[in-house]
Amino acid sequence: MPAAGHRIFLVGGAVRDDLLGRAHGDRDYVVVGATPADMQALGFKPVGKDFPVFLHPATGEEYALARTERKTGPGYHGFSFHAAPDVTLEEDLARRDLTINAMARDESDALVDPYGGEKDLRAKVLRHVSPAFAEDPVRILRVARFLARYAPLGFRIAEETIALMRGMVEQGEAAHLVAERVWAETRRALAEPEPSAFLRALRECGALGVLFPEIDALYGVPQSPEHHPEIDCGAHLELVLDAAARLAPGDDLAGFCALTHDLGKALTPQEELPRHIAHEHRGLAPLAALCERLKVPAEHAQLAALTCRFHLDAHRALELKAATVLKLLEAFDAFRRPARLDTFLVACAADKRGRLHHENDAYPQAGFLCAARGAAGAVTAQAFVEQGLAGPAIGEAMRRARIGAIAALPRE
Repeated sequence: MPAAGHRIFLVGGAVRDDLLGRAHGDRDYVVVGATPADMQALGFKPVGKDFPVFLHPATGEEYALARTERKTGPGYHGFSFHAAPDVTLEEDLARRDLTINAMARDESDALVDPYGGEKDLRAKVLRHVSPAFAEDPVRILRVARFLARYAPLGFRIAEETIALMRGMVEQGEAAHLVAERVWAETRRALAEPEPSAFLRALRECGALGVLFPEIDALYGVPQSPEHHPEIDCGAHLELVLDAAARLAPGDDLAGFCALTHDLGKALTPQEELPRHIAHEHRGLAPLAALCERLKVPAEHAQLAALTCRFHLDAHRALELKAATVLKLLEAFDAFRRPARLDTFLVACAADKRGRLHHENDAYPQAGFLCAARGAAGAVTAQAFVEQGLAGPAIGEAMRRARIGAIAALPRE
């Protein structure tokens, strides 16, 4: 519904994903030649605080006035924006991060591609639009996240873009990233098809050590080649992340549990290597530090801590005493919150399969623990109340019955 002198362009991800033949979600538009008053006169609802963004009165889709931006200080917030009728589409697209995100379609569906995004899509290259990329450190994370999405299609980051990202890290820009933005991009990356690419990109430019020192510390730490043919703990972590993404596509909670389950291995004393005795306990402190620094949501932090602490017990589930199995289930509150155990078991199965040449290993422990949850959960208080028990005696009777139900399960 453009007015005279206004032009509307579909921009960004919808254009990119359409060219890739992929489904896309939100459709974003840029309006050239309009003022905020013009948009409101047409019935658009203003929502932008820092710059003029409006919601379409019928569709609710976002329409932003064409704008430019200028760096005014360090970090993500250090920008001033200029939106005016004389700002061109090309100027608006120039402020975007990657060429593949700097394309548009006009009202007649013609492609507008001033920075070679279509060519880079065909070449499967993630390339920055301009040197202005270096002004926003969030773009380091965004490029790494896009690689996690498109690496399965054969995409890579352009060498000059990696060099620019490395320069940003060396100049301290990554240190200015606020926790909320780091977590938001990380969470999205963990839901992508190849989250290991996120870590590799950050590590290649030096940002992993700045933003995730607890994870960066795993690289170069050896493991027993008998159990881990990939040897390196960092390589193992990458394999685990991708295994979790295959087992539970789009599940960032399972991804975060996979990401942090082995942090304790970076703290193994040198004389104990390549064994990692008690790493499930050592990992709790660095995990807590990471979660506090990045303001990780409580459920992610709690389930990741439980995964760190109990993943070895899950691996040994078929050999554990029934009472120990019940303690594991109780630790996860598995009878009231069964999804917690399911997510934990995804991370554990990914840990088992996240080893070189073990990608398709069976994980019968998951089936057994789910069966144990079902058998023990079927024991309720009602039968013991009817027997005349009361108070603590009911709880103790239930516990004995649950242990017996677990003990009766086949283990194979």
